[in-house]
Amino acid sequence: MKINEIHNLAIQKSIEADFRGRQGIERFLKRKKEEYEKLPEEKKEDFDKEALINPYLDSRVLNVAEDKEIKKILIGIDMEPAEILLAKEIGGIDLIISHHPLGRGLAHLSEVMELQVDVLNQYGVPVNIAEGLMTERISEVARGVNAANHQRTVDTAKLLGFNLMCLHTVCDNLAAKFIKDRVEKEDSLMRLEDLLSFLKEIPEYKTATKIGAGPKIFVGKEKNRCGKIAITELTGGTEGSPKLYEKMAIAGIGTVVGMHISEEHKKEAEASHVNVVIAGHMSSDSLGINLFLDELEKRGIEIIPCSGLIRVSRVKK
Repeated sequence: MKINEIHNLAIQKSIEADFRGRQGIERFLKRKKEEYEKLPEEKKEDFDKEALINPYLDSRVLNVAEDKEIKKILIGIDMEPAEILLAKEIGGIDLIISHHPLGRGLAHLSEVMELQVDVLNQYGVPVNIAEGLMTERISEVARGVNAANHQRTVDTAKLLGFNLMCLHTVCDNLAAKFIKDRVEKEDSLMRLEDLLSFLKEIPEYKTATKIGAGPKIFVGKEKNRCGKIAITELTGGTEGSPKLYEKMAIAGIGTVVGMHISEEHKKEAEASHVNVVIAGHMSSDSLGINLFLDELEKRGIEIIPCSGLIRVSRVKK
């Protein structure tokens, strides 16, 4: 496989897992095209045209040093200049993949957060309320990433001649769908302790538990009843608005499963009596990445994990 083939495969697998469904993605891309066509010519030059075909702008090819067959990749959660130097030290690396967004992917992180509006709506939060609160949060995230040194790692890859891409929401979608499908099939998740035990049976979370970074209850107690379990905080860029917990409670959500939570979000969840189980950040990222890496492994690509990635293969030998 070549670089763009790997990227396109990631996009397609993510669309298959996206809570909005293929039709929802088609509507999203159609709206982007209509927005583009309405722009005056001078603004069209600045428009990110990848938005017309890629619904996940935080997941993209960042540098093509040599468009060749990819046989060996180095992949991790956070790939910074140190990891680029590591690739040089290892030798023979055809492609470096970062999970967390870099370059233009980081600059456009906020643009994937609209996904959360549709997910919340599916769990019963009125779309106008979800959209109103998320619009405020999306703007906050956009301002926050504006000051970042987006091109630092990209520049290092260019100087050292490495192919580079980032795959963020595309992998998070896979993890969210994996957890959602299994939670909905499980009838025994009556209390938070049951949910914790269930998560710890997943290999990535089991390994994370051994190093002290496994699933934990951040809001609620082990004997608390789960109620309706919502997988609203495993994909969609980053945390949504803390004001959403009150709206989730009104919608009948009893427990939220997420990757991480800020203190402000925790306080709002407590005030709304919404349980929060944090599955774990690196372990949840690893789960989504692994589900995609299995597709590459099936195609004979050698995978070298680093930078916090807990590699678990589900490919039958």
